[in-house]
Amino acid sequence: MPVEGGSSSGSASAARHPKQKRKAHSLSIRRTNSTEERPLGIQRGDMLEGQDSKLPLSIRNNLLDLFGQIEREFENLYIENLELRREIDSLNERLTGDGQTIEGGDPTKGALKTKASHSTSQLSQKLKTTYKASTSKIVSSFKATAGSRALCQLLKEYVGHRDGIWDLSITRTPPVVLGTASADHSALLWSIETGKCLLRYAGHAGSVNSIKFHPTEQMALTASGDQTAHIWRYMVQLPVPQPPPDVSAPCDDDQDSSDREEGEVDGEGPCEVPTVRLATATLKSHQGVVIAADWLVGGRQVVTASWDRAANLYEVETSELVHTLTGHDQELTHCCTHPSQRLVVTSSRDTTFRLWDFRDPSIHSVNVFQGHTDTVTSAVFTVGDNVVSGSDDRTVKVWDLKNMRSPIATIRTDSAVNRISVSANQRIIALPHDNRQVRLFDMSGVRLARLPRSNRMGHRRMVCCTAWNEENQSCNLFTCGFDRQAIGWNINIPALLQEK
Repeated sequence: MPVEGGSSSGSASAARHPKQKRKAHSLSIRRTNSTEERPLGIQRGDMLEGQDSKLPLSIRNNLLDLFGQIEREFENLYIENLELRREIDSLNERLTGDGQTIEGGDPTKGALKTKASHSTSQLSQKLKTTYKASTSKIVSSFKATAGSRALCQLLKEYVGHRDGIWDLSITRTPPVVLGTASADHSALLWSIETGKCLLRYAGHAGSVNSIKFHPTEQMALTASGDQTAHIWRYMVQLPVPQPPPDVSAPCDDDQDSSDREEGEVDGEGPCEVPTVRLATATLKSHQGVVIAADWLVGGRQVVTASWDRAANLYEVETSELVHTLTGHDQELTHCCTHPSQRLVVTSSRDTTFRLWDFRDPSIHSVNVFQGHTDTVTSAVFTVGDNVVSGSDDRTVKVWDLKNMRSPIATIRTDSAVNRISVSANQRIIALPHDNRQVRLFDMSGVRLARLPRSNRMGHRRMVCCTAWNEENQSCNLFTCGFDRQAIGWNINIPALLQEK
């Protein structure tokens, strides 16, 4: 049987292993003593006769030359080390002798004692400095982790999806809830305070790739892999909030999130909540996956971005297609609308993002920006006149709408950047990464913090999206990833800016 064959071969290899070790050991001994025992007339090829090898003689001679050079280097280092040890021993004996003579009571040798003490203190100080320098990186990493935990504390985990979460968003009107869009073909609404799932939307036939809420009404806009975007209404009632947990208390008794089974869902999962299956409006004009969608200012129109390389503008009331925005050479990855003006920015795998201007109904201008070298995963507006773009080229760039020929700041990271977000009040950029990290930067590119991550805290797979909530004089950041969960964080903004 194959299993038996595998075990016999394994035992045979195990049996050969000690022989190989003894052979290598004998070769090293022979090579070490070769300078003393080998006559000058004996050639290297003669020395290796009788040893089994399939290498040509010329290659073996070259190897012997290289090993000889290595041996000489080690020999020189060994001799130098012995000399240093002798000097150290001599100095120690001299210092010890000086100390004993001075202790004998001769006052004329006080200067020697002072000099010896000074030399000893200098040597001690040098050793301390070397030790501190060698361990500074380790100590600084621990300090950064502790500082991140003080600035960014875990608020709540939202677990209930059965596949990765691509996007999340916060409602703009009361009741304030969290919305998540998942590859499990559903979108869920959550209570931010309690972490309880309040409603499930199951109207899509494919992965739900994005979710955005209407600026004034209880309506949601979702984009899906079924080549459609849906507009649907929701009604939720928030549960009574429980007393907040003591975040400073140890959490050894809590369940480790990494131990959760792949299919495990909390008791208040999506199967036990109200489900909406019918959309108020279905937008069907795309010929490929609809990867993102957003409301224009006022909420009367929406824009969608698709893998068919086009973005569409629709009337909400009639579901009528108003404009098709073409020009990208490859699939679109994201779209975003300005919070107060009729501006749209679309990003694409063609390494560009485009700014579409609908402020003048008669003229629809477009500007193309080529600041990245790989897929632009997202480009978002800030409250001011800035656009922030993130890319798979591991950079984030900040642009000025008044002069977008070159970025005003560039952030370089160690991993691809996914869907970024910028806080409205403090203008802090949250970067979700493929390597499971989430980092915070200001608009000038200065790093402020990194969200803590461990076996019990943070995402276990890539982080897909971030979203800010700055209501009620508090600042919360929400993240979601392909580990099927969303996480809420409390960000200490005053301490964050003070650290800056």
